[in-house]
Amino acid sequence: MKYPSNNEREKGDKNMSIQTVMVIGAGQMGAGIAQVCAQAGYNVKMNDREEEALQKGKAGIEKRLTKAVEKEKMTASDCDATMQRLSMTTNLAEANDCDLVIEAVVENMDVKKQVFTALDTHAPKHAILASNTSSLPITEIAAATNRPERVIGMHFMNPVPVMKLVEIIRGLQTSHETYQAIHDMTLKLAKTPVEVRDFPGFVSNRVLMPMINEAIYTVYEGVANPQAVDDVMKLGMNHPMGPLTLADFIGLDTCLSIMEVLHEGFGDSKYRPCPLLRQYVQAGWLGKKSGRGFYQYEG
Repeated sequence: MKYPSNNEREKGDKNMSIQTVMVIGAGQMGAGIAQVCAQAGYNVKMNDREEEALQKGKAGIEKRLTKAVEKEKMTASDCDATMQRLSMTTNLAEANDCDLVIEAVVENMDVKKQVFTALDTHAPKHAILASNTSSLPITEIAAATNRPERVIGMHFMNPVPVMKLVEIIRGLQTSHETYQAIHDMTLKLAKTPVEVRDFPGFVSNRVLMPMINEAIYTVYEGVANPQAVDDVMKLGMNHPMGPLTLADFIGLDTCLSIMEVLHEGFGDSKYRPCPLLRQYVQAGWLGKKSGRGFYQYEG
């Protein structure tokens, strides 16, 4: 392998200087990513197809920042400066002056490919295109563009403003310069970057989701009720949150989608989604966001 010279590295780093970021998706993850990028000093455009979603995402950011000021974790002037660096748009074509675009839409390969194909047209040639996917192959997403060397996985944890980990996933053709630019940016976001190979579920969900799936099987088979399962894992294994409560917070539809990716990607029966998980999703019991999952929620 021929490694780039220092001059080549400097040229690549200069070309990949990140100043303006677009985040696609104003949901819980997208708004969180937009917030931490704006707090770190980047100019951020938060994009969503729906104006209502944008306003909801913006309101959530304002609420979190206001709480941080009240708790004296940031100053009022820093809060104002963060909000001034943040703008809203429903127009994907406004990616035309961005150095980095982070996609945080639904965990569906067809949808993500459509987004990346459009971004490949609108974003400047130097721009890096990153996906916040939690399980889908970066190499396949990159194939929907004409710049696979500038496509990378940037998997944030939920809630984004609190959790420190970012899994950085190289696709087959992701360049060293692209990886280094995202690695360095992750540090500027006050996060910890961890490099992961492009395998189904990466590390986080390859380990977490089978545990959640097995917890669901214990309920399905009548071994214990949801509260008992969660109590065992919290009190016996020192987990901060039980796996079924966590599943409700993640969204049971998302859990099912990730298990299906693992099952298809590895072809191993140990990743087969529990029938009860599939049934809950079919019933519309998606967890906290729908008001009912393994537990019931008000409001």
